[in-house]
Amino acid sequence: MRQRNAKARVARIADRQWGRVSWAQLLAVGLDEKTVWRWAQAGYLHWVLPRVYAVGHQAPSTEADLAAALLYAGPGAMLSHATAAWWGLIDEQPKTISVSTPRRCKSLKGVEVHGRRSVERVWHKGLSVTLVAQTLLDYATVCTLRRLRRAIAEADYQRLATPAELEAVLATGRAGSAKLRQAIAIHQPRLARTRSLLEELFLELCERHELPVPSVNVTVEGFLVDAFWQQHRLVVEVDGHRAHATPARMKRDRERDLALRRAGYTVQRYSWWQVTDQAELVAADVRAALTRA
Repeated sequence: MRQRNAKARVARIADRQWGRVSWAQLLAVGLDEKTVWRWAQAGYLHWVLPRVYAVGHQAPSTEADLAAALLYAGPGAMLSHATAAWWGLIDEQPKTISVSTPRRCKSLKGVEVHGRRSVERVWHKGLSVTLVAQTLLDYATVCTLRRLRRAIAEADYQRLATPAELEAVLATGRAGSAKLRQAIAIHQPRLARTRSLLEELFLELCERHELPVPSVNVTVEGFLVDAFWQQHRLVVEVDGHRAHATPARMKRDRERDLALRRAGYTVQRYSWWQVTDQAELVAADVRAALTRA
C-alpha cells in the first residue's frame, strides 16, 4: 500500500514534467536509495541524465528532453540561448539544449549549462524559459548577425518584446550587448515575413545598395509574390534552385509572370547565384526598373 501511494505521488509529479522526475523529487516523496534502485531494476524508472529519470516509459519527446535538462540543472534553471529562441523566434531546432541555472552544474553531451544568477523567466508548456529580451541577448552570443536580426523581427512581428525591454537588457561589457545593439540599429520588421534564406539575402541586398525596401510575401492579383514595390508596380521573384527547378514549377512561374504583366506590373526574376554572386548587377537592374516606373 505504501509503495502504491509513493508511485502515485511520483506519477503526479512526472505528469507535470513531461514524464521526467529528479532524484531530489524522489527523495522528497519518501523514497530511499534502495527503493529507487529497485524501481529502476523493475523498469518503472529509466535513467536519462544524471539524477534524472523517466517514469514508466522512455517515449521520445522533445519536451521531455527539455524537462530532463531543466531537472538536471536544478531549481531555478531555465531554457536559454538558442533553445529559448527556438520557442517562437527561430525555425531550426538547436542540436544542443541550452539551460541557465544559479547552481554549479557541469555541461553534458547534448546539454550546455550556463551559470548565472537568477533572472526573470516565464513558463511555456510547463517549462521555464528566459524572457524574450534576455533570450535575444543570450542568442546574440551564439548566432550570426543575420539570424539575430531575423529573431528580433519575429519578436517584433509577434509583439513579444518592446524596444524598451530590449534596451533594458543592454549593458556595457555584457555578453551579446554589442551585437544586439547593432541588430537593433538596423532592425528590419519585414524580415519576419520572409520564408527562405534567399529572400533574406535579397532584402539585405536592397539595404546594402540603398534601394527602397520592398514588402515581402504579399498577394498581388491573387498571387503570393516574393517582393513588391506597390508604388512602382514592380514585382521581384527570387528563385532557389530546389523550389523552382522542376519543369512544372517553371511553367507555373512563367504563367504567373505573364498574368502579372498583363495586369500592368513589371516582373523580374533572379536566381540564387545572381543574388549571391552578382549582387551589384541585380541591384542596378532593380534600380533601373524602379526608375522606369
